[in-house]
Amino acid sequence: MKQSIFIALLAAVTISLASCGGDKNNPSPSTADTTLAVQDTIKPQAIITHPEAQYEPNSPFIVVSKKDLTLTVYARSAGDTIALATFPVCMGKNKGNKEKGGDMRTPESPAGEPFTITMIQDASAWTHDFDDGRGSILAYGNWFLRLKTPFNGIGIHGSTNNENTVPGRASEGCIRLLDQDIITLKEKYARVGMNVIVKGEEQGLLPFEEKCLTR
Repeated sequence: MKQSIFIALLAAVTISLASCGGDKNNPSPSTADTTLAVQDTIKPQAIITHPEAQYEPNSPFIVVSKKDLTLTVYARSAGDTIALATFPVCMGKNKGNKEKGGDMRTPESPAGEPFTITMIQDASAWTHDFDDGRGSILAYGNWFLRLKTPFNGIGIHGSTNNENTVPGRASEGCIRLLDQDIITLKEKYARVGMNVIVKGEEQGLLPFEEKCLTR
């Protein structure tokens, strides 16, 4: 849902750079070249929509969009649903719903049956070998929010030594956040029992998300 904001920011910077003057010895870069340069230097950041919002206790829940590569925290406030924060994420490197362990896909929650956070674990010392020649390295950030899904080992965590993959598609099935963002998510919003909706690549906005955009 918030990816359009990231794209708009990128486009604005691209247009600004492309309009700079040049001469025959130092011509202005093409739009394509400038876009690549901007993508290399600007990374989407977390958007805290309502930092001081008052909301119902234990009402926050998460919606993960594979289409937009975002994780948004929503909550009930004054009888309505509001967006509290949105974070860029990295999803499974292969598209589609997870069918078996090792298929490099992120599982999608069935309609009306969200996943839930079952444990919040200190992952600051956890390592993983990605079989890419780096060996066993720190890989999960400070926290691992373990999800109850039909598959073992799926969770929301940081991206230590892999922060350049966020946003993107490079995980083995988990949902990666930037290391600072997993800290923010854990400290401000996450709790055991929290519902987590994971939407498929072709799934658009849910009704309450559309309402949030119109306010």
